[in-house]
Amino acid sequence: MENQQKNSSLKAIIAVLAVLLVGALVYIFKMTSDTEVVKTELTTTLSEKDAVMKDLQELKATYDAAIAENTSMSDELIQERDKVVGLMDELNKSKGDVSKYRSQVRSMQSKMNTLIAENDELKKQNGVLTTQRDSTITVLGESKKYNEVLVGQNEELTKTVEKASKLTILNTKTAAYKLKNSGKQVETDKASRADVLKVSFTVAENQVAKSGDKTYYVQVIDSKNNVLGDKKTVSFGETNLTYSFPTTVKYENKTVNVSEDLPGKDFAKGTYFINIFDNDQLVSKTSFSLR
Repeated sequence: MENQQKNSSLKAIIAVLAVLLVGALVYIFKMTSDTEVVKTELTTTLSEKDAVMKDLQELKATYDAAIAENTSMSDELIQERDKVVGLMDELNKSKGDVSKYRSQVRSMQSKMNTLIAENDELKKQNGVLTTQRDSTITVLGESKKYNEVLVGQNEELTKTVEKASKLTILNTKTAAYKLKNSGKQVETDKASRADVLKVSFTVAENQVAKSGDKTYYVQVIDSKNNVLGDKKTVSFGETNLTYSFPTTVKYENKTVNVSEDLPGKDFAKGTYFINIFDNDQLVSKTSFSLR
């Protein structure tokens, strides 16, 4: 009887232990399954995070290359690149679901495609403009050279015309005369007999020269270096000219003979110098002597 009771108790204990063992096995299995699920989910999350990060890195690299081209869109490209860098920082700090970053990446990729396409089109346009500019510079360079040649030719032509249009003074002569009571003038070479000096010259014909009144300044200097006559002074810029008398010629592109008298008394003996000026330019000179 006692042995039967012991066997019954043993069986009961064994049954309880069996139940506990089964429960423990079930618990261990469940914990193992949950761990695998978590591990799988974590692995999946890490894999997706790496994929998103890779996409962001490619976006940044594309923007960096486009920015390096230094187009007029550089500021806008830099702004979008900085947004990518900011999202990369957020992704590095995240530990949960990365699906929201995936949607942002897709949006950024779409924006990048648009901007890169615009940037490429801008580069093409710039290339066309550069070609046109280079062609224009070449044409302008050739035109400049041609214009320089023309300017040089025009300057030479102007100088030639100016030179050709200048009037030539010929046959400049001066002599002393004694004035008779009858009014007749008799040439003399004696200073004591001279009453007047006669200065004559010829303005040569020139069809190129400008016609009209032309004034010349005649300067007569005696042997004592005195300017005879009016002794007036005229200024031409920084140049001053003291002259004996002016003479105005009505020039009509034909030869004109000019003769002017310079009255005086007590003429000095020696050599006299006669200079004819067109403004401040000496155009003719001669000399003569009285004894």
